[in-house]
Amino acid sequence: MTTAINIKSASTNIVNLPVLEISKLAVGYRGSEGFQRVVHEVSLLVRPGEVVALVGESGSGKTTTAQAVIGVLAENGQLESGVVRLNGTDIAGWSQKQLDTIRGRKISLIPQDPTSSLNPVKTIGAQVAEVLQIHRQGSRAEIDARVIELLARVGLSQPELRARQYPHELSGGMRQRVLIAIAVALRPALIIADEPTSALDVTVQKRILDLIDELRREYGTAVLLVTHDLGVAADRANHIVVLKGGRIHEQGPTAEVLASPRSEYTRKLLADAPSLGKARIARTRSPRVSGSDDAIVVGNLVQDFSIGGRRDVFRAVDGVSFTVQRGTTHAIVGESGSGKTTTARSIVGFQRPTSGRIIVEGIDVTNLRGESLRRFRKTIQLVYQNPFASLDPRQTIFQIVEEPLLNFDPLPREDRARKVQAILERVGLPQPVLTRRPHALSGGQRQRVAIARALVLDPQVLVLDEAVSALDVTVQAQILALLNELQQALGLTYLFISHDLAVVRQISDTVSVLHNGRQVDGGPVEDVFQRPGSAYTRELIGAIPGQRNADRH
Repeated sequence: MTTAINIKSASTNIVNLPVLEISKLAVGYRGSEGFQRVVHEVSLLVRPGEVVALVGESGSGKTTTAQAVIGVLAENGQLESGVVRLNGTDIAGWSQKQLDTIRGRKISLIPQDPTSSLNPVKTIGAQVAEVLQIHRQGSRAEIDARVIELLARVGLSQPELRARQYPHELSGGMRQRVLIAIAVALRPALIIADEPTSALDVTVQKRILDLIDELRREYGTAVLLVTHDLGVAADRANHIVVLKGGRIHEQGPTAEVLASPRSEYTRKLLADAPSLGKARIARTRSPRVSGSDDAIVVGNLVQDFSIGGRRDVFRAVDGVSFTVQRGTTHAIVGESGSGKTTTARSIVGFQRPTSGRIIVEGIDVTNLRGESLRRFRKTIQLVYQNPFASLDPRQTIFQIVEEPLLNFDPLPREDRARKVQAILERVGLPQPVLTRRPHALSGGQRQRVAIARALVLDPQVLVLDEAVSALDVTVQAQILALLNELQQALGLTYLFISHDLAVVRQISDTVSVLHNGRQVDGGPVEDVFQRPGSAYTRELIGAIPGQRNADRH
């Protein structure tokens, strides 16, 4: 593990003085049931030039801790007790007016979502300039010049053009670079990076993390990195703090925590992280081929879309071909815009391809129309990425799972009820869940409901479109184990759409790598990982987090 950079100083004491010291921090929220503490006596240090990773699942208290440090808790949030020292000064009791004097100048935040964090009606240049104007960092001309310099510094091409553009005109990775430019504009002593890459593709994630690391080395800035991704923490942090239920379960130098975790919870997190456990998984995963028949055949698939009603077309999928043997898992991987979801939608029959051949369980999907297309839905079902958005919030769980039976199978009510109960039991959900609505379930439980709804019609093929990407690592591991169990028991064929190559290597038999609509690699998953045939595949594999630590040990 890379050690923290040395900051030259006349005094060793100054070097060792923490930029951030949190001592016995307690934070809670007021709600309808009174005050509830969610962070319990958290203590940690961040030294100059050091990266400290705050890791844990959703609800562990990591974001609340970070927000308490910089004073941006929700209105019902309260820093109950504890000390927050920034360069030796306790800022825990400061007013918002006092905190405004150091935000941006001494401490900055890189938020998680660049889409909601940037003002849609202000130009990029105006938003970067704002922090400079608040702290009176020069004349208007000097600030304008500094904006261009900052946008160039964070790697944005044509910075003069970007300064005049609005957020919607930039990609997600470009918007995140803008947030970094704002965060480093005044060269603060501490940057809090709250899941800064969780919504980005793996290669874009690597570039953003490389940029933060480069700026840290250049300016000697300390970084508090909030992440649920242990692979990212393993690669980037000098020190790891593991949170669960608002309490610290373990902390220490990264190499020590990864090599000899003391907490059972930390051991479980490490075991469940695909990028850190890939070698073990690759050795133990057994072939699941149950026959030589092909469940899915895709031949020279082309999918064009018209642009703005004009004659111009955009080719989203360009000549993609692959086959999937029955009872196996085939992954389609690539970055956003690679054509993987478009390919999946064509296979499911949601859109008619421009040209090419799609055969699913002996059915020519391209020729289906009307009722025959509707009946085809029983053969193949889709499980979506976001379990929070894919379930009707007005329905009970029983109604959600029962609905496909009402649409396809005219079964008596008692038979439908038995089938719903049986499939919920199959995916590991208890009977009391039947009467609840989605908002009362956890993310993992909701995704189990989505899988149950897809399976209730006894399909032969499941298309899983980023079906575990929105889940914490431990819940993700549980869902992947469930999918494996269901495949073995029911002989299912999976088409797994993902940008996460670590997960793909864990669960897939074969893989197709898409780039700009074209298939640039494909074959048995281990062959592709060990002998990638394209520079793009090598870049994707090289960007998997967690490999730096693996290389050192």
